[in-house]
Parts: sequence; C-alpha cells; structure tokens
Amino acid sequence: MTTTQTGIIQSRGLGDIIIALPIAHWYYQQGHRIVWPICREFHGSVKDAVPWVQWRAIDTDKEGRFFLETPLQVLAAEGISEDDCLYLYQYLNARPDLTDPELYSVLKFDQYKYWVSGVPFKHKWQLRDCITRDQDREDQLRSRLNLGPRYCVTHLTGSTARADIKVNWLDPAVEIVSVELHQTDSIWDWLGVLEGAEAFVGMDSSMTNLVDQWGFDLDRYWLRRSSWDLTPVLGDSWTVVPTSLSTRDPQRVDPQAAAEELRKQQTSARGLASGVHSHVPFKVDASQIPTDFMSALNR
Repeated sequence: MTTTQTGIIQSRGLGDIIIALPIAHWYYQQGHRIVWPICREFHGSVKDAVPWVQWRAIDTDKEGRFFLETPLQVLAAEGISEDDCLYLYQYLNARPDLTDPELYSVLKFDQYKYWVSGVPFKHKWQLRDCITRDQDREDQLRSRLNLGPRYCVTHLTGSTARADIKVNWLDPAVEIVSVELHQTDSIWDWLGVLEGAEAFVGMDSSMTNLVDQWGFDLDRYWLRRSSWDLTPVLGDSWTVVPTSLSTRDPQRVDPQAAAEELRKQQTSARGLASGVHSHVPFKVDASQIPTDFMSALNR
C-alpha cells in the first residue's frame, strides 16, 4: 500500500509553525506522511514534541532560499513534487504569482493558510492534539523558575520589538514571570508553567499563538504590534492593552500586478538575480532576515 506524502512549505517562523501545525495534523490523520523542512533554529522546539512529522532542518541563508527553493529541493529528494506540497505563505515577494489575489485581499494571514489548505479554520484551535508533552522538561523549567503559588506569565520581548509596560492592573500579590525563550530550546516546555498561571500578558508572538490555540484557563492580555493582516485571528477572549508600540500599517501590494511586473522583468532580463524572499509583501534588508511571521514590516 502506497502512503500519500505531503510536504509543508512554511520554513519559519515559530509563530507560523505553531499556527500551521493543526493543518499538517489534519492531513496526518487522513493517512499522509508529513515532511516539513524548517529553519534549523526552530528544530529544537518541534523534533520531539511533534514526532509524527518528518522534520528536515535547513540552513537560514542570507539569500532567502530557505523560504521556498531549499524546501522544494529537500522535498523533491524525498519524492515529493511541488504539486504534493501545501504552500502556506500568504505572499512571497519573489513569487507573487503563487498568491491568490482574491483571498489575499480579504483574509488574514492565518486564515489564508487554512483556506488554501482546505482545512476548516476551527482546527487551528486543536493544537493540543498535535503535541507530545515532556513532563520532565516542563517540571525542570518550573523548578528553575522557582515559582510561587500565584504568578502571571508575561512575554513582552519579541524578535524585533519590546514593550516596556507596567502590569499594575494585576493583583500585586501575584508574582510576575517573564518568558525568555532562551531559557529552553523548546517552547513547549512552558506548557506546565502556563497551566499554573493566573494570567498571561503578551505581544502578538509565537507564545501568544500558543496560549490562544491551546486554550489555557487564565486571564489573557494582548498587545498589538503588527499590521492588521499580520495580526492572527484570536479565538479566546483577550483584553487589549494599549501601548506605544509602532503599528503603522504598511502599504499593501497587489499580488496580481506584482506577478505581472515580475514576469515582464524576467522576460526582458532573462531572469533576475536572486533576492531576499519575504512571506509578507514588504521590503526586507538582507542583513535583517525576519525571524518570525511579524518581523518583516518596514519600520
């Protein structure tokens, strides 16, 4: 019996991977073998927690091949054609022809991933079904943090922004525990900490996606830091915290027009020099390769 193989094209960042895991799991439950190339820096967070995926760690090159070219090469080597891949980017500036202009104009980036995959959007909040927890690692992190009986978890530092805010609306008797992702090489080690927390305060980030998609029983406070289409749909009840973070919405592109312009340039120049790929339609400096799905905004 031949097993259907499905490749996932979403090499980074951690927030995107967390959002897309239920998509891959939906196909896995249909009997598909899932092969997913991701950038090496995220491999530690998924290799043991998500063993039903065949993860392939790839390098984050400065030319941006890690977005599409390298994953396609890795998948082709395993006999998975481009037609058998789920292309989950909302937009790649080097391949605007791969974006559905109509869907792009009406959907947020996380909705777009589910729509083009044919997976019901409600599955986004079935993240619990995707993860194999490691109780020992969770307990070790809790022990290192020396948690008291009452605490709140905050995540106010992202890859490109930091929110310096006071959380004085919380009970002063509640200890503040700040998430520092370098404290462990797997984001899932924080599950036990979050389960015991009274509240979570975070900017939109991979940790906020985890909290929202997991459905913890706690109070949730959210800080916007990205443009409207790069802000995920939140399924739980969140209180919005006003901040001074810059949230200027960049000018959006027309994918169809961009694809036509690129085609003309390629026809006249017989191909363009490879540039940095971005999965959001904004320019990205080659020295500032975005590290998650919200870091490619023009500032």
